[in-house]
Amino acid sequence: MTPRSVVHSSPEILGGEPVFAGTRVPVRNLIDYLEHGSSLDDFLADFPSVTREQAIANHAAWNTARRTAAGNSTL
Repeated sequence: MTPRSVVHSSPEILGGEPVFAGTRVPVRNLIDYLEHGSSLDDFLADFPSVTREQAIANHAAWNTARRTAAGNSTL
């Protein structure tokens, strides 16, 4: 998946907040779910317009960015 097929941001959709492409589901929702102990399956059940592939690709990108920001590629 390309980054454009995963996340979209437009001022016309939720004021520009990043959402999963083709949906109005904020990316932040996935992060919040996982940080609070919910599973990926819980998230996908609650937001069926997001595909598993989109969620996994976004999560992988988020983890990479987090590791980069921490200065440690082995987290």
